Amino acid sequence: MYDYCTKDVPLSIKSSTSFDIFVITKLFFMPVQFKMIPKQNNLVSPAEVKYYPCAVSKGSVDLNDLAKIIASRSTVSRADCYGVIIALSEVISESLSDGNIVKIDNLGTFQLRLLGTAAETNEPLGKSNIKEAKISYKPSKELKDKLKRITYSRMR
Repeated sequence: MYDYCTKDVPLSIKSSTSFDIFVITKLFFMPVQFKMIPKQNNLVSPAEVKYYPCAVSKGSVDLNDLAKIIASRSTVSRADCYGVIIALSEVISESLSDGNIVKIDNLGTFQLRLLGTAAETNEPLGKSNIKEAKISYKPSKELKDKLKRITYSRMR
């Protein structure tokens, strides 16, 4: 079934379960598709159009999908994985609310960022100057290295 994608894959990997082969195929052989999008630059005279690559989404993966994938790669049930992912999300939120930076080694760093209005001096600054809080995410070196191995395929 996967011979067209696994012809260069070592025999030890070929003997894995079909789900593992599907995952290996998706990770190592399926290029990220992109299309070229025109964007106009009105700051130059005359205005010029240039084309930029834009990744094409094939869909999304939700919490349930993540739990299924993690469960298939471990000895933990899908329900347990689901609970751990929800708990992780809650703990990250609580830690950020407490003023902490959250670092997850192979994933990256989450940090709270505040957007607000400016004031002439620091005296009147207070809660009323804060418009909203945002989460800043910086991927880990390991994740960045994995992204460098992605291949690309242009859609026509």
